[in-house]
Amino acid sequence: MAAQNNDPDWPCIQRLQPRLSLGQAWTGPTPPDGAAIPAETAALAERLVQRRMTMDEAETEIAAFAATTDAEGLALLMQAVFHRIDTQRATIIQGISRYGHAQVALAAQVETRRRRMAELEAADSPDFDAIDAEERALDIDMRVFTDRQHSLTYVCESPVILEQRLFALGRAIAAQLP
Repeated sequence: MAAQNNDPDWPCIQRLQPRLSLGQAWTGPTPPDGAAIPAETAALAERLVQRRMTMDEAETEIAAFAATTDAEGLALLMQAVFHRIDTQRATIIQGISRYGHAQVALAAQVETRRRRMAELEAADSPDFDAIDAEERALDIDMRVFTDRQHSLTYVCESPVILEQRLFALGRAIAAQLP
């Protein structure tokens, strides 16, 4: 029940949460309103959000940055990290939604092909060439549909992985607060 979705087109088990808020991942000081993110802070944020950077490497870079800044600088770093991850996550969620719509359309196409095959087979004088062609097309559509269904689990985990990265980076940055 906890994962119940409000969007019937959402294909994932996880509840659809289109956007996150900074407060979900950050308990530190509020970044100043309208403050510009310094270039070095933005560059560090860009490196930190890269999933190929291990959390140990990220923590080392955060600690080095913290030695040169104050709580406001760390808050701005978290704001920059949050903005990048939330934007990536929103893009992925839009893609998942399109993926789900494509699966619904493909399922409808499979059902149409099945009905067409049943009609061809039930005809007084069946056209076996047409039945064979429809069966080949149905097999291809079913294979594509099934492969995509198997991939759905991985696709749906992508936003979760980004959220986990965001929360881990939030903890690492907060740990450096004076």
